[in-house]
Amino acid sequence: MRPKVTLITGANGEVGHGLIRELYAMKDQPPVVVLDIRGLDSHMEPLVDTTIVGDILDENLLDTLMSEYEIEAIFHLAALLSTHSEFRPAAAHRVNVQGTINLLQLAVEQSRWRGEPVKFIFPSSIAVYGMPDLATKAAAAPLEEYAYTMPTTIYGCNKLYCEHLGRYYANHYRQLATTPEESGVDFRCVRFPGLISALTMPTGGTSDYAPEMLHAAAKGEPYESFVRPDTEIPFMAMPDAMKALLSLAAAPRDQLSQLVYNVTSFSLSAEEIATIVQEEFPGAQIGYAPTPGRQNIVDSWPREIDDRAARQDWEWAPDYDAERAFREYLIPTIRQHYQGG
Repeated sequence: MRPKVTLITGANGEVGHGLIRELYAMKDQPPVVVLDIRGLDSHMEPLVDTTIVGDILDENLLDTLMSEYEIEAIFHLAALLSTHSEFRPAAAHRVNVQGTINLLQLAVEQSRWRGEPVKFIFPSSIAVYGMPDLATKAAAAPLEEYAYTMPTTIYGCNKLYCEHLGRYYANHYRQLATTPEESGVDFRCVRFPGLISALTMPTGGTSDYAPEMLHAAAKGEPYESFVRPDTEIPFMAMPDAMKALLSLAAAPRDQLSQLVYNVTSFSLSAEEIATIVQEEFPGAQIGYAPTPGRQNIVDSWPREIDDRAARQDWEWAPDYDAERAFREYLIPTIRQHYQGG
């Protein structure tokens, strides 16, 4: 018999590490199989059942996964991140879109074998939004899921298209077939704001000026932000990102009124973040050297997003507001890391 497992793709990133830790701490969970093109950091290996080094574009590898495991849930985290994607848009499309289609097809086949739906948990991004100008951004109320979805980046385009792919596979799969059948894909999407982690270094996200300030200050290094001091977008502490993914995964299907959900915690400007950092690290040297490309991207993202649907449907609520995120989670953890204890 094939073992029942949870599959995590792109497991060696910030979100993957956090999700692995949370699943390991939970009781009565199936074994975790992780797939990442870089493998898994050695200190994370004891927390998973199996690590597979491979590419989500390798269909032969996915066929092997399908035959060896009964996959109950897929957390599809693998992606080429926003900044890197802008330099390699064709590669970003292959990884972010074709890779997602490959995993959705894997879920279809697994559902047929199992005779039960396969949960497909997909993290999307604030990058799916595209505000036309700063005046519109300043005047806008918190954005619901389907307002201003006109992304200006290839990453945002990829994520938005994959949200639609998930909707297609969940609700309209092969609708012209002689005998239409359900795909068996239970697609659930969390649309994240900027994520800030205390445990891993930022790795190419367009909102990484926030964690970069913190890490530079803790190391005693000067930092120049690549956005203006008045730049404001929503953020979330990494533990709340894990909470959102797992809470949505655990919610009864009949309680969910939509497939894509905004989640958010707090909104701060770059200057407000710098003020908090300098209060905790009085010697921190933080300046501003906006780069036009990245500044324009962040300017196209909303100041606030509306997560009322998540709060109503699956009782979403963040544990960390801005004060607690910085004072209790980010700053103490990062300070301890660089002070060696």
